[in-house]
Amino acid sequence: MNQAPFALRGHNPDVLTCIANLSNDEVFTPPEIANAILDGLAQAWSAANNGANIWANPEITFLDPFTKSGVFLREIARRLTDGLAPVIPDLVERVDHILTQQVYGIGITQLTALLARRSVYCSKYANGPHSIAKSFTTEDGNIWFERTEHTWGGGTREFRADPLTGEEISVHTNRKCIYCGASEESYARGGDLETHAYAFIHTDDIKARIAELFGDTMQFDIIIGNPPYQLSTEGFGTQARPIYQQFVEQAKALDPRFLTMVIPARWFSGGMGLDEFRESMLSDNRLRSIDDYLSASDVFPGVGLKGGVCYFLWDRDNPGPCRVTTYYKDKEPSTATRPLLENGADIFIRFNEGLSILKKVVAVETGSSESLALPESKRFINLVSSIGAYGLDSTFRGKDEQSPGDLKVYRNGGVGYIARADVAKQQDTFDKWKVFIGRAAPGTGNKDTYPHRIISTPFLGEPGSISSWTYMYIGPFDSKDEAESVLSYLSCRLTRLLILLHKPSQDTTRKVYTFVPKQDWTKPWTDADLYDKYDLTASEIDFIESIVRPMEFES
Repeated sequence: MNQAPFALRGHNPDVLTCIANLSNDEVFTPPEIANAILDGLAQAWSAANNGANIWANPEITFLDPFTKSGVFLREIARRLTDGLAPVIPDLVERVDHILTQQVYGIGITQLTALLARRSVYCSKYANGPHSIAKSFTTEDGNIWFERTEHTWGGGTREFRADPLTGEEISVHTNRKCIYCGASEESYARGGDLETHAYAFIHTDDIKARIAELFGDTMQFDIIIGNPPYQLSTEGFGTQARPIYQQFVEQAKALDPRFLTMVIPARWFSGGMGLDEFRESMLSDNRLRSIDDYLSASDVFPGVGLKGGVCYFLWDRDNPGPCRVTTYYKDKEPSTATRPLLENGADIFIRFNEGLSILKKVVAVETGSSESLALPESKRFINLVSSIGAYGLDSTFRGKDEQSPGDLKVYRNGGVGYIARADVAKQQDTFDKWKVFIGRAAPGTGNKDTYPHRIISTPFLGEPGSISSWTYMYIGPFDSKDEAESVLSYLSCRLTRLLILLHKPSQDTTRKVYTFVPKQDWTKPWTDADLYDKYDLTASEIDFIESIVRPMEFES
């Protein structure tokens, strides 16, 4: 079959800057970000290989195991086309070598596989007449896709009457995929709909699977890409099941020399299904750089993704400390090389400036900053209740009128009343002062904007009051003055920055107060008091006030 000649030419505009995303779960990577990641990869390769140019090596193999637009593979091919010119002078031969021997991908859907082939081969068929690769004998080339099915397990077996025959039949309900956790109810689809059963994570032996797809001897030097983030129809935002961590773990299992991916940044503090992944990442000294974007829209314009995104570089053969760079809008990026897991912390502390401030706070409270763990006597978290402390769920309404002895219940949308005898939990707090605070912080849609409020507006809970699932309580306290002191403390920007350092999402469970120290509750607190107590510099104060919004109490 005759192949079209290859010619380098500019594209204005680049079509991959113009296409719309499939969803917030399957986000196309802009070419600018793909090239920034490739620049970092090239620098790391050079540092690890005595200054060698990765793009001048005809033996290096690249895999994007969840390709969508094909932007990573296309930009890799473009760079190799320039870099290999001295090694393979003939342009057509050089391009054919790159596309058939160095660049590989796995499509996540039929549509994205076709799009990626069009981006990389200039044809949706790798062996078509318009393809710039001349040696392929198959339509797929090195960008593979076949429909993969979920494997259902668990659930409940039930016996029902067949609606047509009346005979008893066996059915299974509430089954989930044993690989990704997708529910059968949502994802058991006919042949005309995508299953979203991604081949890369639907296998017990990823090395054997890769051997089936690309040959027994295939070993990839570089794995790169932007995986699907979550199961798109199960929950929303922080309640949706994340799956990007499974792609990272599978990629590591292939033992590449370098691994670099774009993923949501929520893993820094854990969250739904991410605690083990967070621990494994933070304890892995092969994770050598993290580029962290506080706002996802700075990477993916128009995409709402709370918590921001990051891309990381993992270097198999050169362990060491991690370079952390934080970006937000047009502010100067902040870069520091530091351990991913500080002594006494169980999460990755996102802000470089925030880490230095936290160390100052801990040093004043404990006399040392060697560990970030506060002693029990200093831990504000010990004053914070669990969610649903009184056993009343979020739909609780209660009575509209209060009878003698009834408790007032602060609930979603107002207040209700309930007999004391109907509440069995936390009875010792009923007649004490408390501070109530929402379990979820106020949102700004699906996007991150700074300065944040960090927490919902807290309010006093008088004796005789409790709360539904909607609120947690802080306390209890014997006097109103103590409760008001705590209320003033929570209004301080420094206090809320310390909360933010342990807060992965809009949920403000008691765990987010881990880094907050107790204070003397005999007086009101202001930020000026706290800035002075912890000897913060003008630049540290400026940072706090650029991140944390003033707290305005309702009159």
